[in-house]
Amino acid sequence: MNIRLDAEPRSDFGKGAARRLRRDGRIPVVVYGNGTELVHLSLPGHDLEQALRKPKVTLEIVQGGTSTLVKPRDIQRDAVRRTIEHVDLIIVSESEARERAAEAEILVAEAAAAAEAAANAPEPSGPSMESLEEAAESAQESGGESDGAEGSED
Repeated sequence: MNIRLDAEPRSDFGKGAARRLRRDGRIPVVVYGNGTELVHLSLPGHDLEQALRKPKVTLEIVQGGTSTLVKPRDIQRDAVRRTIEHVDLIIVSESEARERAAEAEILVAEAAAAAEAAANAPEPSGPSMESLEEAAESAQESGGESDGAEGSED
């Protein structure tokens, strides 16, 4: 499944221009691959963030009247806030996009099966919370006596 995002061309570059884009809710991206020239675009920040959460995502970037299939190559995030700062996208073919979609479906099905198995798993056997509390109380009552090995001098 391809996620469709509308792109706008970028003509300003640098830190200040990128900060202005992010302030307006857009993320600067670079599209390259298949022997094409490097293209600087901006994509809607929220939509891109949601799309990149999906496994093996393929994006359909629409600019003007043309659309291009791309996959994320590199995602740069803010070190503290973990927001997306910049994304490198690489052009893919229709067949590669279909392969990625099939792989994504398998990953989602495996994750759902693992979650269901975890939900249906029996409770782990081990000491209960009550028995742990009782053991802690009995250790306190005994005064934590040691065998005298600590602190002895030779």
